[in-house]
Amino acid sequence: MIDAGENRIPPSSLTVGEVGEFGVIDRATKGRTQSENTILGPGDDAALVAAPDGRVVVTTDMLVHGRHFRLDWSSPVDIGRKAIAQNGADIAAMGARCTGFVVALGCPADTPVNVTDGIFEGMWREAGRAGASVVGGDLVESTALVISVTALGALDGRGPVLRSGARAGDVVAVAGVLGWSAGGLAVLQSGISGHPKLVGAHRVPRPEYEQGVQAALAGATSLTDVSDGLLADLGHIAVASSVDIDLDSGSFSISDEMNSAAEELGVSPLSWMLTGGEDHALAGTFASAADLPDGWTVIGRTTDARGAPTVTVDSRSYSGPAGWTSFQ
Repeated sequence: MIDAGENRIPPSSLTVGEVGEFGVIDRATKGRTQSENTILGPGDDAALVAAPDGRVVVTTDMLVHGRHFRLDWSSPVDIGRKAIAQNGADIAAMGARCTGFVVALGCPADTPVNVTDGIFEGMWREAGRAGASVVGGDLVESTALVISVTALGALDGRGPVLRSGARAGDVVAVAGVLGWSAGGLAVLQSGISGHPKLVGAHRVPRPEYEQGVQAALAGATSLTDVSDGLLADLGHIAVASSVDIDLDSGSFSISDEMNSAAEELGVSPLSWMLTGGEDHALAGTFASAADLPDGWTVIGRTTDARGAPTVTVDSRSYSGPAGWTSFQ
């Protein structure tokens, strides 16, 4: 049997309805230390976050119970960390650093308060890992458990690294793991035991936030985070930059655990790496391999588009879905 994640919160006799909105908020914020980016944190009608060069990078994302996470697969702490990670990765993918997170949570009144405690604990942990903190948010009653996070970031005087900057002749590179979350999801769905690194990666992705800034400083021509699948997300760069991208399958390093899980499930581990999302690795393009910061690996190259921009693998089109698409 698969365990339900680290730091599982035990059942509580208290519910959110009994504690009340401000009681839950107090439990979420009391005793927390704000990062140096926060001028005014929770407690007023709005927060105040430093914007050193007068610009703010902003992104938002939403998670819905049963669609993006499951409490029988992940602990509340895991879920809170995941909610922050997927937003912080978007900030990093602009070449920026995280400065703050605003969170909103909707839940039924009978939700155990230890569930919301765990979610907020996970959010604070991951926000700290990203170099920021939770500066404010909202709590409402809803029919399902829903989490929305808005992340703020700073460019520190640099320009943003956009999807549209890739040029023909660039190298394509990644920082972070690929396919681990997809492998972990497959393990959870199948009910087989073992493969803790894959399952852990699905429960709590670990974006390498600092690599976004390092890539920007190294002159990255484009960046994105791998949230929907490598092929799908590189496809956005290809279209925005009007280039073709060809990936070299021999450049992907497949771990022993991934090979083992894929063999047990009868699938190709490469398919997880090419189409699996939610690892939140960073992918981007650079003028040459010599420009890569430490921690980046070349996986392909760009060329002039010969029609509609495409992403190929070993010069061949990939058959099947390229990644996750909402509403499908």
